[in-house]
Amino acid sequence: MDFSFLNYPVPLNSPFYVERFPLESLAYREIEKLGSLVRIKSPQKTGKSSFLIRILDHARKKNYSVVTIDFLEADKAVYHNSNEFLQWFCLKIAQGLQLAPQLSEYWHDIIGSKSSSTLYLQEYILKSRNAPIVLALNEVNLLFEYPKIAEDFFTLLRFWHEQAKQIPAFEKLRLVVVHSTEIYIPLKIHQSPFNVGLPLELPPFSLSQISELARRYGLFWNEEKESLQLKQMTGGHPYLVSIFLYHYCQNIQSFETLLREAPTQGGIYRDHLQIQWHTVQSYPDLLEGLKLLLITQKNETLDPYISSQLNRIGLINLKGNSCQISCELYRLYFAQQLCQKRTKDRSRVEQLEAENQALKAIVNIDSLTQIANRRYFEECLRNEWQRMTRQKSYLSLILLDLDDFKLYNDTYGHLKGDHCLQQVAQILSRSLKRAGDLVARFGGEEFALILPQTSLEGAINLAENIRQNIKALNLEHRYSRNPTKKVTVSIGLVSMIPQENYSLHQLIDWADQALYQSKNKGRNCTTYYSITADDSQVL
Repeated sequence: MDFSFLNYPVPLNSPFYVERFPLESLAYREIEKLGSLVRIKSPQKTGKSSFLIRILDHARKKNYSVVTIDFLEADKAVYHNSNEFLQWFCLKIAQGLQLAPQLSEYWHDIIGSKSSSTLYLQEYILKSRNAPIVLALNEVNLLFEYPKIAEDFFTLLRFWHEQAKQIPAFEKLRLVVVHSTEIYIPLKIHQSPFNVGLPLELPPFSLSQISELARRYGLFWNEEKESLQLKQMTGGHPYLVSIFLYHYCQNIQSFETLLREAPTQGGIYRDHLQIQWHTVQSYPDLLEGLKLLLITQKNETLDPYISSQLNRIGLINLKGNSCQISCELYRLYFAQQLCQKRTKDRSRVEQLEAENQALKAIVNIDSLTQIANRRYFEECLRNEWQRMTRQKSYLSLILLDLDDFKLYNDTYGHLKGDHCLQQVAQILSRSLKRAGDLVARFGGEEFALILPQTSLEGAINLAENIRQNIKALNLEHRYSRNPTKKVTVSIGLVSMIPQENYSLHQLIDWADQALYQSKNKGRNCTTYYSITADDSQVL
């Protein structure tokens, strides 16, 4: 299936461009200012080029002259030295404005390439237009591989920007600099353009932006469920979100199947993940840094070069000096790959085995709540269904959902919401006393408990104890529709002896129906699904 169009900037007339409010309006206002400089940065494939297209369209509507220079166009020979590079750069500006080169009239070896470039810009380029000239520089991060050229060039950009305060001609120059997230060379702060002007960093898509893009694909998603699950898997990465929506709209696989298989070799991200894996494997230092983050499952401080490289390709997020895996997709996929990776070095067998055990745990553990994830829940439920079928013993399933949790997040913020989920997960974990029982995060604010060899009466008693213990947390929820105005949960459960005329999917569906009835009864209650010989009904 061809979805290569997702690798290109979103056209101006496309309905699939989601605005990064208020970044567009900030950029539009900035380029209207005299001698302005706008800096756009984010990891690869997060929408920088699409964002730039809209800034330049606004400039053209203001009748500004626009020149775009993409450093991907330059041959490697151009980067031989600063003199050759700056001549190429000046010629590209002239070409963009459809001017004759006339470089020899302004270029003088005796004053050097930087002074010659400034003379060329001031006396020829800027004088050729009465209106402002917007100079957009895309993928300037490619220069970071040539430190001497980068130092000269960025010093020059900063000088041109500052000249607008003194020389009227430079007021017409508006600079837009676009680069991937990190700068890889030690630039002197007083010479770099990266601490002046307006900095705009494109963040991942928010829940509302994911829902809006889904709507434009003809989907009407609930932010508490589908959008939240997709954001947790992709981290809100625009490219990854778009791939998911495109495939889902083909109606080939269900939402759950696409999400479950996303971090696997057979999933929709296989090509993207294989490229990322190949990149990391090519640099052992990056692989070790990534492994450390996966095994420790917490924020770590890595070598600045390693963290900047991992951040550049979008595998980690940086918060100050701390690094963390950017999304569940990468966490699960790279853990699986590292588990499968073997070594012939026998002296490290024990260490590797310990690492493999840690990595296997990552695949099965929800990163936020530190209990089992949906993937491991489904695996365990299948195993227990088969085991209880053989033993002709009861299997109980409890589904639990926090009441009005979207209102809680909207009122107190997602950090408080995350802490609430963690507290609930701790209560659920403490409630299980037997080794065979399992608690898992089913999705969003929904949890599940698998209770083998547990009768209906035992499951009801456990569910009610859990409900009361969560209520006893006494967490304020002022906009809850429950009169207690505290965080509460609704619970649905089912208990049965698995038989051939029933299916595992029916078990989940019955527990879900019971949960739905608890919601309809007013929340903060437990409902069980009764299975009779003749019929099934919710009591």
